[in-house]
Amino acid sequence: MNYFEFYGIPESFAPDTAWLKKKFYELSKKYHPDFHANEDDAKQQEILELSTLNNKAHQTLSDPYKRLEYILRTHNLLEEGAKPQLPSDFLMEMMDLNERLMEVDNATELGHITAEVLAIEGDIEEKIAGFTAGYPQLDDTAKEDRLNKIADCYFRQKYLLRIKESLNTFASRF
Repeated sequence: MNYFEFYGIPESFAPDTAWLKKKFYELSKKYHPDFHANEDDAKQQEILELSTLNNKAHQTLSDPYKRLEYILRTHNLLEEGAKPQLPSDFLMEMMDLNERLMEVDNATELGHITAEVLAIEGDIEEKIAGFTAGYPQLDDTAKEDRLNKIADCYFRQKYLLRIKESLNTFASRF
């Protein structure tokens, strides 16, 4: 079952986190296995599955990154093994950063590259915030367009994450 449907809320990149927490605790009480110990095996199994679903839904929907990834997955925009089509200018910029990173030989140079990576990351996060704003109120066509733009940003973030990991590795040298 879809986590948003399970909680009875519209799909959103920014659900009310206080309400999510309240709903989680409400369903935790309702589906706690200890309260159904006298039920038959089938009912106990159903309650256990609902309790597990509640935990997974809360973990996913209360974490902005997991929530974004979940929404993209539910719309089949994160297929396993699929290769995202990132723009060549972005890929060239990442390749340039990687090459400079491989040649870095002092902490100052590394600091400049780190600042550049953080600026790119900030730009991507700003774009995501813009694309996710007002999402629940959009019609289906506009939602699909936004989801594709958000997926593009998501893949850029994933690519950038690899560079950040390399930065951390190189930072330990200085």
